Amino acid sequence: MDYKTPVEDMLFALKYGAEADRLPDWDDDLARDIITQAGRFVDQEIAPLDPLADVSPPVLIDNRVKVAPELVAAVGKFTESGWLGLAMPEAFGGQGLPGVLTSAVLEMLGGACVNILMMVACPEAAMRLILDQANEDQKKRFIPGIVSGEYSTTIVLSEPQAGSDLSLIATKAQQDDDGVWRLTGNKVFTSNADHDITPNILHCVLARTGDEESGARGLSLFLCSAVLPDGQRNTIRVDRIEDKMGLHASPTCQVFFDGAEAEIVGAPGEGLMRMFTMMNAMRIDVAAQGTGLCQVAAQRSRDYAADRRQGRALQPDQQDKGAVPINRHGDVRRGLLTQTAWVEGLRSMLYRSAVDIELGENPALVELMTPVCKVLATDAAVECANIAIQIHGGYGYIKEYRVEQILRDARIGRIFEGANGLHATNLVTRTLAARGGASAEAFEQDCKDAILASRAVGTSGMAEALSEGLVAWRASRDAVAKLTDPGFVAYPFMELTGLLALGVAWSRLEKNADASANPERIRTTAAFVRDWMLPETKFLSERITSAEENLTMTGTAFQS
Repeated sequence: MDYKTPVEDMLFALKYGAEADRLPDWDDDLARDIITQAGRFVDQEIAPLDPLADVSPPVLIDNRVKVAPELVAAVGKFTESGWLGLAMPEAFGGQGLPGVLTSAVLEMLGGACVNILMMVACPEAAMRLILDQANEDQKKRFIPGIVSGEYSTTIVLSEPQAGSDLSLIATKAQQDDDGVWRLTGNKVFTSNADHDITPNILHCVLARTGDEESGARGLSLFLCSAVLPDGQRNTIRVDRIEDKMGLHASPTCQVFFDGAEAEIVGAPGEGLMRMFTMMNAMRIDVAAQGTGLCQVAAQRSRDYAADRRQGRALQPDQQDKGAVPINRHGDVRRGLLTQTAWVEGLRSMLYRSAVDIELGENPALVELMTPVCKVLATDAAVECANIAIQIHGGYGYIKEYRVEQILRDARIGRIFEGANGLHATNLVTRTLAARGGASAEAFEQDCKDAILASRAVGTSGMAEALSEGLVAWRASRDAVAKLTDPGFVAYPFMELTGLLALGVAWSRLEKNADASANPERIRTTAAFVRDWMLPETKFLSERITSAEENLTMTGTAFQS
């Protein structure tokens, strides 16, 4: 089955999970119109292309990339219909709508056809980068062209020797005798580095303007067009398209810059600082991608489990009624509830973070929640895909039922836009202590507010589970702070933080269950989160607070 946009669930998350009406000029009716129309477009024009995308890899001909024409046409329709640049200012050709609606549309694409999401998410992030970091002339020249589909964009960071460690970037940027910046170097794992979807491509490139010893401080940000204003092609070439586990239609390229003409954004040495705008935007977008993949995994699992009959009911009064739908079996129900818990909770977390980013009122909380959303959603996408395969049994392992594709497409999410382990390490080594612990304090306050709100409306069970989770989180935070090398326990701490944040999200949904399209599903899943998932915070805390033995291991323990 193709993905179907869960319009009512998304609107419920926007209103009660994200509390989007905190935004000035928010209009519930307009949001309904946007989500409904976008969902209709995605369901009709994008979702049917997902099977084709999985078997239609791009091809490289004379250093130019050709994408399946059906996908080129679909991206063109998406752009022409105005879905690209929803949140860009009207002065630059956008519609000036809240950014959280862009997150919702990207979530739809993540579930419908993640290959097409890859083709439009980078332009969305690049526009935010240019809007926040570029000068007025650059904004006027590039943003309207991206909105209209004249330009696609890339984020060009990784090199063979510089993956997560950007301080090792070697691509050089030098000014020629005319003062024009020229880029020379080799970049890898660049999505959409060349294609025939748009007439031009704008590369957002980190390159070195300082010497090799300058590390991250010597990096600068450049905008580099594939086609120059005079119509000539820039000296950029693609020599290789990667053959990947998933995302088969998305061109992931090795790209060479051979003295390519570029223009700097800001001043030399400001590259990493300015690029963080785009990197953080893409982390939220990857969280949307993960949420969409969770959704389609849950949809296919629910439909299959309702139709597939196997085994007898365990209830004594129903054992003589023959084979039952497998959604009557406890193990399958646990899997279905797990998927629902992730997708509904993640959607609320994602939307709420998008609203918080736009409001700009709690940057400390946003700093913590941005990587938490990215890590939690991409981990959950893999888990939900695995559950879907298991629910389908042997049919899940073959391609016809389209759940093994979800796993293949989801797996990269844990790696790109910052590997999840690095986000976890950054959380325990930097974010918790930054600015006097402001992010930790903001997160703790968010949890306290949710606990008080749950008690006020009578959902005391959720309040108690969150209270116990917060106690476990505090103990773990204090234990982490005492470790000289907290890297070993960084991931468990990230998981603990994410589970607690998920519980907070579900507390908001539970107290508003009557306003949902399926109140019983919300209450049942909230109880599952409360009684099944949140208790894991205590187990994770035990691992973290008793980790010293693992930290005393010598290097020889890891040698062959």
